[in-house]
Amino acid sequence: MALQIYNTMTRSKEAFVPQEPGKVKMYVCGPTVYGYMHIGNARPVIVFDTVRNYLEQTGNEVRYLTNFTDVDDKMIRKAEEMNITVADVAEMFIAAYQEDLQGLGVKPATMNPRVTQSMDMIIEFIKELEEKGYAYESGGDVYYRTGKFADYGKLSRQNLEELQFGIRVEVDSRKEKPEDFVLWKAAKPGEVHWHSPWGEGRPGWHIECSAMVREYLGETIDIHGGGQDLQFPHHECECAQTEALTGKPLSNYWMHNGFLNIGDEKMSKSLGNGLLVKDIRQRFKAGAIRYFMLSTHYRNPLNFSEEALMSAEKSAERIALAESNLKHRLELAPEGVQGEASSAVAERLAAITGNFHAKMQDDFNTPDAITAVFDWVNLANQTLANNETASADFAALLKAFAVMNNVLGLVPEQEEEIASEEVERLIAERAEARKNKNWARSDEIRDELGSLGILLEDTPQGMRWRRK
Repeated sequence: MALQIYNTMTRSKEAFVPQEPGKVKMYVCGPTVYGYMHIGNARPVIVFDTVRNYLEQTGNEVRYLTNFTDVDDKMIRKAEEMNITVADVAEMFIAAYQEDLQGLGVKPATMNPRVTQSMDMIIEFIKELEEKGYAYESGGDVYYRTGKFADYGKLSRQNLEELQFGIRVEVDSRKEKPEDFVLWKAAKPGEVHWHSPWGEGRPGWHIECSAMVREYLGETIDIHGGGQDLQFPHHECECAQTEALTGKPLSNYWMHNGFLNIGDEKMSKSLGNGLLVKDIRQRFKAGAIRYFMLSTHYRNPLNFSEEALMSAEKSAERIALAESNLKHRLELAPEGVQGEASSAVAERLAAITGNFHAKMQDDFNTPDAITAVFDWVNLANQTLANNETASADFAALLKAFAVMNNVLGLVPEQEEEIASEEVERLIAERAEARKNKNWARSDEIRDELGSLGILLEDTPQGMRWRRK
């Protein structure tokens, strides 16, 4: 089965065929860096990281770009509040954003172009639109002439007459029509600005992505992604800008993830209900957060609650424990890995991984792909319970898990566990207490280690420990 992607532009699933076989050009709208990442923003981050992972897992070279909007009205206000420069605000929150990405088990993008480093290409793009009659200057600002682009509204499925009632902008007499949107904004006194043919100013929001895509990925890309809230006006405006200039589709496939809700409201900074990722990461591991995000199909709304995260944590720990137990048993095998996996294990693994790929190829159906992972957990536990199992079975199980986990990231790579002297001392003391049948002291030490984040496991092969 070929990979099927639901294309927002056509409102249907389509077979994914990249323009160049084996190579995928993918752009996902990034953050405006005026604050810390909230959990609602973490959803597209994890969703499109998973999409990129699967494309790479299936043999594609993915050029993955996500931008940083490092100058706009919100950033100027934040700089004023903090009494620092806009550039300082950007550096602070880009660093925090990247730390959150790492904490979520998200791989870095191929490139993170910034608005402030892309000014020449943005100005050139606007000039070309103006030359073609799609842009006009008024009072130092430059606007896009929506009425000239016949397909404006095709992505959001709205016509131009209806749009003027839904556009949330103040009436501006400088515009030819209310739905025209700004490409270049004249600078107010004291604001950060750049020189342009229209005077000192800075770009509007929508133009940056069009310019960056053209510069770094070409006139048409394979996949353009982002949250559902970006479909209109942001992505609609991107389409209008680029396609007016090139006469070609901006993207062959448009992907939008659904909202993350808290209660009955979309989670966002503007509503004040945004829980910060940096705070959530203090309580939950990356695997638990990723499990929560991927347990619902990316196009569906997802309801956030602490209870849901706690449930996800237990599920992710169950998966991690199965993998950890397999590694432990494999380390104890005196002969190392010899021969091939048994036919029974090999056949079941083939069915499990085959089902995993079938679900992922169906528009990245991660909930059902996770079900396949739990089929693997059950097989792993059954195999571990069999004392006669050969090490080759353990190795085959771990290899199959790596294929699935490299996509979903439910058990992110951890640094090698090294116990501190205090942990080692307590573990040795507990062993002595157990030897002397001092069960009360043994339990006390277990609780003490638990408070240090150390989980002890008594197995038939001896005592093991791991960090929670």
